[in-house]
Amino acid sequence: MSRRIFGLCVVLLAASAPALAASEPPQQPLNLLAIGMFGLFVLATLGITWWAASQTHSTADFYTAGGGITGFQNGLAIAGDYCSAAALLGISSMIYAKGFDGLIYILCYFAAWPVFLFLMAERLRNLGRFTFADITAFRLDPRKIRLVSAINSLIVVCFYLVVQMVGAGELVRLLFGLRYEVAVVLVGCLMIVYVIFGGMIATTWVQIIKAVLLLSGGTVLALMALSRFGFSVYEMADQAVLVHKEGVNIMAPGAFLSDPVTVISLSLGLVFGTMGLPHILMRFFTVASAKEARKSVFYATGFIGFFFILVAIIGLASVVLIGTRSEFFEGGNLSGKLIGGNNMVALHLAKALGGDVFLGFLSAVTFATIIAVVAGLALAGASAISHDIYAQIIKKGNSTDTRELMVSKIATVGIGVVSVILGIMFQKHNLTFLVGIAFGIAASCNFPVLLLSMYWRGLTTRGALWGSIAGLVSAVGIVVCSKAVWVNVLGNPAPLFPYEQPAIFSMPLAFFVIWIVSSLDRSAQADGERAAFSHQEVRAQTGVGAAGAASH
Repeated sequence: MSRRIFGLCVVLLAASAPALAASEPPQQPLNLLAIGMFGLFVLATLGITWWAASQTHSTADFYTAGGGITGFQNGLAIAGDYCSAAALLGISSMIYAKGFDGLIYILCYFAAWPVFLFLMAERLRNLGRFTFADITAFRLDPRKIRLVSAINSLIVVCFYLVVQMVGAGELVRLLFGLRYEVAVVLVGCLMIVYVIFGGMIATTWVQIIKAVLLLSGGTVLALMALSRFGFSVYEMADQAVLVHKEGVNIMAPGAFLSDPVTVISLSLGLVFGTMGLPHILMRFFTVASAKEARKSVFYATGFIGFFFILVAIIGLASVVLIGTRSEFFEGGNLSGKLIGGNNMVALHLAKALGGDVFLGFLSAVTFATIIAVVAGLALAGASAISHDIYAQIIKKGNSTDTRELMVSKIATVGIGVVSVILGIMFQKHNLTFLVGIAFGIAASCNFPVLLLSMYWRGLTTRGALWGSIAGLVSAVGIVVCSKAVWVNVLGNPAPLFPYEQPAIFSMPLAFFVIWIVSSLDRSAQADGERAAFSHQEVRAQTGVGAAGAASH
């Protein structure tokens, strides 16, 4: 039955797309190559979803692919989740415009993974089942801690989805000549189809295919660029200094991130926020053992590191091969006369080196990247609603697989509809601050509670709740009161808070509140939670043994 419904959805989607696209004349000539290549990707992934629908029978299949993903496959899928279109287009454009400061983003994004490997990977797999709330609820009050964890996860997912949906809409509008609203609706529909019918099995393989295409396309583009400099990075850098209007200053820090507090706060948010992102954490429950979880991080670290090397080469090579002429570069922003948009330098370079064919391929891969990421985000959000809130809080663990799967699919549709609406509403806004909020929240309320629940005997439910709330409120409050929102969005004359990146303030506050509240908690429940730590530690280290939370 589910496969028949899937087929009907695909037919309706295919039939409605041309009509929607024709509802308004295209804003520029259609990029037929890009549309054709993207169509091939969509057909391939819909075929995978058709197959995955026949393999998804239980909540374990839907949430974690039944734990049957290998370490190498999961490493590729993690890289697919993490290496987004924003990283390819945004960071390469930042390096093109500002030089050295763009490398700070690369280093911070990459630095999280070795820490992840040694600090969390094994314990995540041994303690968790479907969501990271399973870990924090192991010895704490499961109802309270799951509710807070689910709310935090949904907030992070929501912010990420808005950014991805707006990016997808703008990319299709500029490259495919379709209306912005049409692009957002089509992405939302594809996301719903992938998740509802294929679950984690389809999402994982979509991520793997997307990662292979992205790494392959980036490698070809970087090699084509390096060939113009005799494959010498030194020669490329020398010529970039000579061509760029900032000259040698592009090789020095401070052109973009001149304030040390901002740099440190951004670094903390990117590194530790990564370890609190729900769609990334969820990937560690798809493997069969802690050994495969470690392999996942090992392979993912290699793929992600290689990807960011490619991004750095693309950004620096673009300075020379595209140039910083006024039609491409105005005050640090790409004016977009060749293709359009403010973060399209990688696509400019693809057209300059490979013509329309390579531009079409890389455009299709970029759009496929967005679809793959939103599918992972939607699945993480749906699992928080169905597993943490419905099955564990409302039904108190007495829900059946059939009911929980139904709630998951309804939640996926709801998330898809909300993301489409928000994507259309926020089309005209600068959404850079939303990424900061997402990482800031993840670093300030998810990561501290998750880390301390694994390693600190003294953690109590009260401490975890108040610390998580303190991290959430302070992270959101700082961003709202900063220039990014208070001035640029709300139109006030001056910001209430001088910094835009919250992690340096909100993350230490969350740790402090957790420590002080837990230390002062002398209730019988708190004593039981501290005593249960030894049982949790056995399972965290071995994956077997005395399971079960403290008595409440």
